[in-house]
Amino acid sequence: MTATSGLTVLLVDDDDRFRSRLARALGDRGYEVRGAASAEQAIALSEQDSAELALVDLRLPGRSGLALIPELKRIDSATTIVVLTGYGSIATAIEALRLGAANYLTKPVDADEVLRAFGRGPELAAGPEQVPSLARVEWEHIQRVLTDCGGNISQAARLLGIHRRSLQRKLCKSPAPR
Repeated sequence: MTATSGLTVLLVDDDDRFRSRLARALGDRGYEVRGAASAEQAIALSEQDSAELALVDLRLPGRSGLALIPELKRIDSATTIVVLTGYGSIATAIEALRLGAANYLTKPVDADEVLRAFGRGPELAAGPEQVPSLARVEWEHIQRVLTDCGGNISQAARLLGIHRRSLQRKLCKSPAPR
């Protein structure tokens, strides 16, 4: 599966492991991939040589991914931007699209999903839309609140309206399948 596309992808994510794996997968599909761990690095790379495609994580150290969208569009208005996040919400999706992103994805994703978001990947057979289970939605919500609380279980339990020990028990379980 090595089709040479000749297109450059700017991959902006502060998770080094995720960024390197996705970069390798996109590279195997014929894309030239440049990685950045922050908005500042992404701007510097874009000013040197603008990429045709940009995958931007929503939460970055320093400036957010949403703040990066207009900067990348200012450098090159033809850059197609897809926002990627582990903490998806309707409000951030709407804001990303309003700022100029072409699409919005939630993690976990694979290279084919990313390419489909750019309108360049293999199409999936039309089938029923997959709806996550209630257990999976609960797990993702707990993880989002816990991250917002900086890992403070007591504070997260207060915000979720459950006892701290109940939250600890839920965190010991593995996430529900998608």
